[in-house]
Amino acid sequence: MRTLDLSPLFRSTVGFDRMTTLLETASRMDANAANSYPPYNIERQSEDQYRISMAVAGFTLDDLEIEVQDQAVTVRGRQAEAAPSNDEDTTYLHRGIAARAFERRFHLADHIRVAGAKLEHGLLHVELVREVPEALRPRMIEIATTAETNGGAKVIEGETANPDVATKAA
Repeated sequence: MRTLDLSPLFRSTVGFDRMTTLLETASRMDANAANSYPPYNIERQSEDQYRISMAVAGFTLDDLEIEVQDQAVTVRGRQAEAAPSNDEDTTYLHRGIAARAFERRFHLADHIRVAGAKLEHGLLHVELVREVPEALRPRMIEIATTAETNGGAKVIEGETANPDVATKAA
């Protein structure tokens, strides 16, 4: 994969730190297996509610940690050392359940907050809610007509100086 050097952007921009950080993060992304564990879904449940669901089979509540900082949610998983087996003759023929540590980061849009998280049936659900402040919400402005703004009185555009001209026009 080719890498892009974004350092010239840092020298010539002011106030776009978040954008350059996002570009730098996107340029470092690979499609390799290290970035694909654990698998996850991002779901839209309603207009203002979202959910991140991660498959974390084998992890307990004590093994998982969720941190929110600078519009990013970081989910970490570290399993404690497995207790030694009572049966020392046990050998694994296939070990497909991953027991490795992971860290997964999700960048949030503006006005998205984490409402909560729950672990059920091997899935970690992180609930997200979009809360747009009242000042930023679109609002409808009523358009008044001329009659409404002048108290219902008719507005005369202009009068002619000669009354005979006005009667002929009528």
